Order: sequence, then structure tokens, then C-alpha cells
Amino acid sequence: MTQTEIRPGPPTTAADLAVPVELTVNGQPARVEVEPRALLVDVLRDRLGLTGTKVGCDTGQCGACVVSLDGRSVKSCGVLAVAAGGSEVRTIESVASPDGGLTPLQEELWKTHATQCGFCTAGLVMSLEELVSRTSQPDEAEVRAWLDGTLCRCTGYLSVLRAVQALTAGTAEH
Repeated sequence: MTQTEIRPGPPTTAADLAVPVELTVNGQPARVEVEPRALLVDVLRDRLGLTGTKVGCDTGQCGACVVSLDGRSVKSCGVLAVAAGGSEVRTIESVASPDGGLTPLQEELWKTHATQCGFCTAGLVMSLEELVSRTSQPDEAEVRAWLDGTLCRCTGYLSVLRAVQALTAGTAEH
């Protein structure tokens, strides 16, 4: 029995594995070539320059990387960029009132001191935007349940709860 000599081919590089991904990001079409293992958070930050989306834990635990994917808040560190192909992605950079200022939600978070260091703020805002768009007057239990996927070491969440309640009860000052 003779052995066949196995000769390796040329090394495979990341460029050899790149696949095109087309997305709509903050209302603008985007086409990027990515490795199949690339995470949406990394593509947003490193390839598209949208650094408002934060990388906190890289394990889907903290919520700092929350974006809107086809209208649903998701932790972008747990989404492969190729899986998001063809989708509408909104990041914190797209959140502003028509005059370019703070949205009513952002204003309430500011007024109640619900954001302090700011690291969780982008994910918090993206997540709470979905909550208030789905539920006109969420009760305390609903808000707390919605915040379950967001870690904030500064506020203890009470100010966040107050902000959402003031906004949805119509008692917010604008």
C-alpha cells in the first residue's frame, strides 16, 4: 500500500471567507464584506463607524449593545451579521427628535437622572423605545421585566422606572 502525499493548498485568509451582507442601517443602505463569524455589533462599530452601540460583556448579558433589528430590540453581540442581511437596523445614532434634540424618552431619562455614567444608555434607550411603542402605559412590573436584560451599575433602575412612568402617564414636562 502506498501513501498519497497530501499537500496543503494556499492558506485561507479572512478575505477568502468574506461574504457580502446588505443591510439598511439608520435608513441608509449599507453593503459590507464580512467573515461569516462576524457579529453585528462589530460590523456596526468597526466597519460602519457607529460607535454608539457599546460592547460590554460580549456574552449577551449586559444589554449595552441593543439595537433595533426589523423593529425588535436585540443584543447585537449575539447576532451574526450575515443573519441580519436584508434587515433594517436602527442604532442609537438614529434616535433624535425631529429638531435633532432629545426624544421625549431621552428627556425623561435625563430629568430623572436615570443615566449616569452613560455606558448602558444607548442599549437602554433602544430597548425602552420598543417598550413604549408597544405598550402605551406599562405598569411597574412590565417596565421591570423589560429592563431585565440591561445591566446598569449606577442607577438601581428606580429612576429609569420613574422616567418611563412619567412619559407614558403623560405627566412628563416637555
